[in-house]
Amino acid sequence: MFFNEDDYTFNKEEVMRLSPLILAFIGDSIYDLFIRRNIAVKGNRPLYKIHKECVKYVKAEAQAESLKRISKYLIDDEKDIVRRGRNVKSATIPKHADIEDYHLATAFEALLGYLYLLGKIDRLKEILELTIESNNEKGE
Repeated sequence: MFFNEDDYTFNKEEVMRLSPLILAFIGDSIYDLFIRRNIAVKGNRPLYKIHKECVKYVKAEAQAESLKRISKYLIDDEKDIVRRGRNVKSATIPKHADIEDYHLATAFEALLGYLYLLGKIDRLKEILELTIESNNEKGE
């Protein structure tokens, strides 16, 4: 997906030692790039329109809804990461998001970071595609 996956892959023990906030930090970047790529390749448009469309997907509320809609497809290890991400205490308080949505968005991002760092790129792509499909079904 990005660079040579073998150079950026960690074993499960190493990944599980990372804070869910670190996983979410990585996952946030993965998701942002995925959304930007999918929206940008739709064709040339003014950047403010592209940005506006991206924000619909990457804001905490949208990520929380995405997680709710894909949760039935998650396996036990992924559910555990989601639980850890949802329950982690953050030093920051969201200004423009409901606290529950913020926790779910953190959980969603932690899941993406977890899959990426483990090198489970096919599963990561599957989760990302499910997210887009579920957003399209919702009418976004």
